[in-house]
Amino acid sequence: MPCKDVIVIGSSAGGVDALQRLCARLPGDLPAAVLVAQHLSPSARSVLPQLLDKAGPLPALSPVDGQEMERGHIYVAAPDHHLLVRPGKILMRRGPNENRTRPAVNALFRSAAAHYGGRTVGVVLTGLLDDGTEGLIAIKAAGGTSVVQDPDDAEWPSMPRNALKRDHVDHVRPLAELPGLLTQLAREEAGASVPLPDEYLTEDKIAAQEFAVMETEIVTPGQPSVISCPDCGGVLNHIDSGDEVHFRCQVGHAFTPLGLAAAQADELERALAIAVRTHRDRIRLFGEMSASAHQRRLPHAEQRWQQATAESERLVEVLEQAMNSLRRSADDGEG
Repeated sequence: MPCKDVIVIGSSAGGVDALQRLCARLPGDLPAAVLVAQHLSPSARSVLPQLLDKAGPLPALSPVDGQEMERGHIYVAAPDHHLLVRPGKILMRRGPNENRTRPAVNALFRSAAAHYGGRTVGVVLTGLLDDGTEGLIAIKAAGGTSVVQDPDDAEWPSMPRNALKRDHVDHVRPLAELPGLLTQLAREEAGASVPLPDEYLTEDKIAAQEFAVMETEIVTPGQPSVISCPDCGGVLNHIDSGDEVHFRCQVGHAFTPLGLAAAQADELERALAIAVRTHRDRIRLFGEMSASAHQRRLPHAEQRWQQATAESERLVEVLEQAMNSLRRSADDGEG
């Protein structure tokens, strides 16, 4: 019987430190491949592979597309690339963003669930929002094992806390206990793998950009909703996967509910910021016109410009209050 030899780890805010501490205590003879999706800036060079390589005995690297996957190695997603798996190999693909992120934790977890089933162990560490929750559900549905860092132990508890709101988690541990647990799990026999529903496989192919070489067109899973995609403006499909809901547009951009709410908040904040800037420009214009009317002894015109100035000042105050309210709501959603 195969063992649980594919360990996939997802993290976001606070993840670099957490990953170094975890990898420092993994044994050099770990009989599993470890794959890491840490949210990264798409334009910055990542030194995470080097940090994890120095942290512990296991070699860590950022793989190339199609590289053979070996036990006893740590594979780290590169900036602006999804880290995915296929039997015996690793994919690095620039598929559509998920929750405006590439690499995305859900994409890695879903891929491992689809192709390694009961051999998969999924681990959610510190981070914001809920990336990884849907992926853990997929891993459990495929017969794999789910692990979550104790939220009280996490620097940023949102990702583990949201994962725990579902009933699919097998183990909850503080970070210090995770290396021992993962070592133990890697030496256990894997349970039976369960085939996933077609929508999981389709979404995995979308992340891997495999639709370009298929004979038939991939149809986005789910049913059209009345919500537009914050990334491209297209219609989002509403997808029910077990007890979890998420959204994906025809281009392929995907969102969890919390991720979609955060993306909408970003769009609103940008729109409000533009409105504030425009009103401030109007205030400067109205001030110049008021001064000009005063110099030309046109009191009625001067009064009109002063009234317009006061109205724009009031609107700036209202818009700034709305922006502050959005920020507070975002902070509450991440907590």
